[in-house]
Amino acid sequence: MKIELRTISEKEYEVKNESGNILCIDMYEQAEKKHFSPMQLLLSAAVSCAAVDIVTMMKKKRKNIHDLQATVLGDRREEYPQKFTSISINYILFSTDATQEESQKTMDLAVKKYCSVIASLNTDIEIQYSISVVDKY
Repeated sequence: MKIELRTISEKEYEVKNESGNILCIDMYEQAEKKHFSPMQLLLSAAVSCAAVDIVTMMKKKRKNIHDLQATVLGDRREEYPQKFTSISINYILFSTDATQEESQKTMDLAVKKYCSVIASLNTDIEIQYSISVVDKY
């Protein structure tokens, strides 16, 4: 895997993957923000990596998945490096035939075993997660 980075300006960067897809990153304050920051991308990677695994496993169980939504919150240290100290992910699975129990087991597997992003995080980061099943869309 290879990513190339180039500087657009002092607070703006562009990364490109091997397929040529481009992603812009900025370090502006919230009021001026145009793109994600690196730390926002890290949270996005964690929540989306596990989401892909959850949906894939539920589809293999032949479950009718209408949508999977999530909110991820990250708490960071005040001192440098301002790394994450905890990450909390809350998924909502929209399905007419998935149970809470099987969804919980699937999420456990996704987060603890299959998600490469979460597995790559420092082990001193507290990871909390939950899933709720909504039986309509």
